Amino acid sequence: MVSIIIPVLNEGSTIRKVIRIIRQTTLPIEIIVVDDNSSDNTIAEAMKESVRIVTSSRRGKGLSMREGLLAARHDVIIYLDGDITTYPSDIVDLLAGPILRNEADFVKSTFKRQAGRVTQLVAKPLLSILFPELSHLDQPLSGMIAGKKSYLEQVHFEKDYGVDIGLLIDMHRMGARILEVNIGKVQNAMQNLEQLGKMSKEVSRTILNKANALGDHILEKIGQIDLINRQMESAVLESIEKMEKIVLFEMDHVVLRDNFTETAASRKGLSEGLGAVRLLYSDPEERIRATAALFRDKSLPCLLEIVDAMPLVPGICELLRELKKRGYSCGLVSEQFSFVANHLKNTLGFDFVLSNQMKLEHGLVTGEVVIAPFFTAPDDKTSYNKSSMFSHIHKRLEPIRANVIYVTADNNDQECLDLASIGYHFDGTDILSLLDHAPGKKNNARFALSSFRPQKSSQYVLPVLVLTAVSVFTYYTFLQKDKKNPPLQAG
Repeated sequence: MVSIIIPVLNEGSTIRKVIRIIRQTTLPIEIIVVDDNSSDNTIAEAMKESVRIVTSSRRGKGLSMREGLLAARHDVIIYLDGDITTYPSDIVDLLAGPILRNEADFVKSTFKRQAGRVTQLVAKPLLSILFPELSHLDQPLSGMIAGKKSYLEQVHFEKDYGVDIGLLIDMHRMGARILEVNIGKVQNAMQNLEQLGKMSKEVSRTILNKANALGDHILEKIGQIDLINRQMESAVLESIEKMEKIVLFEMDHVVLRDNFTETAASRKGLSEGLGAVRLLYSDPEERIRATAALFRDKSLPCLLEIVDAMPLVPGICELLRELKKRGYSCGLVSEQFSFVANHLKNTLGFDFVLSNQMKLEHGLVTGEVVIAPFFTAPDDKTSYNKSSMFSHIHKRLEPIRANVIYVTADNNDQECLDLASIGYHFDGTDILSLLDHAPGKKNNARFALSSFRPQKSSQYVLPVLVLTAVSVFTYYTFLQKDKKNPPLQAG
């Protein structure tokens, strides 16, 4: 009856307690944890509570919320944060109740907490100018919300901090019945100035963009002050040089007992098309792109459900644990389904993934692929060859290139086997026999790939942002006061 979606990022210390609070409801529920590519033990902790896990295709709270919605099976959706352990025991009933009683279409939570500076100094003043009908809400930026799935499927999920205010404005413009419900006292960590600066910029950007639909893009001309957050993941190989010993596992028939592409094609009625792609395209890059096009519009949660149901090669989890004890960093190689490989990385404990990026938009496969640089020759970026990954790895591991092991079950992978320091062809019988070929004894050293995310100093302190926003929107108000609101274009 109710689907509860918890977007998480590095919340291993709190996620189990949050799940246990949720389960105190008497309503029929499903719990979906959408992992925003955490680097801690969040997934391992959530799996102990036997909930559904979805690994987001890339970082961003809004995208995680959208992908959780695609995975949801029920008509009432609740979003809760994974780091708040002071929820009341009836949090699910409080949020879902008005919708189940047909009193509301969208429910926002209000709660007692320390003053929200971005709410008071940015969101509420701007709402009072551009969307005065919403200015009475106490907590317009609250992320603890509930809504009818039929409404949520029509709105656009903004990135990061702008998502909650964006959903509120879209729901209002769709004519949804909006209700604010008090959930008591909620306590979470205070954010530092840099985080507040980022939050205020993204909230302002979202309100500005929503208001921009009212007129002739005047706001677009005066409001572009670097508000769009474009945090990009650094290349995986930039961190490989920090490792001392590496084992690379092919995903199909080495980690998964079967081939994921073939299994997914069979489940989605695409086997004939996949057969045609393999027959028509001999060039590996062309075949990869054609396969991606075949899966266009298939949803990420649906594909992750398929991989979760696939059997693993017996012993693979034990092997990973033992290799890590011996000081190895374990990587997963997949030329096609990057988001599936990342999901397995999170759920099984791999350290990194080498994969071409299958692109997604709003949780759906677009049919496009971005070729990873480590699958192209260092001196010819237009020439695709999977074995090129060894040139890139060896370049960064020059002093210790003898410590790169490659494991595959593919008879066509001979070039990769030859280029690896130790090439291991798995015959499908005993994957643990790899330990006989992996040098090194158990030690206490830890080698893990950390995702480098460039940190940028805050360029605007909060007061400057507020003054800028107020002046911009005051100017806008005089220019736009005679404009009428057009109907909402559902995203």
